[in-house]
Amino acid sequence: MARVRFIGPEPVTVPELGSRAVQPDQVVEVPDARFEGYVCQTTNWKAVEEPVRHRGEHGPKVVGFTGTEAVAPKKTTTKKEG
Repeated sequence: MARVRFIGPEPVTVPELGSRAVQPDQVVEVPDARFEGYVCQTTNWKAVEEPVRHRGEHGPKVVGFTGTEAVAPKKTTTKKEG
């Protein structure tokens, strides 16, 4: 779980957290998948602890090769017309 700090001026009720009341300057845990939904609200939330990224998550896709992709193409010769 990721952690964010509420930096708004007044307490808020957060339905996603079980209708929990969050006080100004309070740190709460949020689901990793929803972390960006909080920190994009820069006037209300600040990142404290980002979600743990697992290998391959949100990164380049791992591609497997069968072997045929790495084979150099056959050379072709063109007949010179003379």
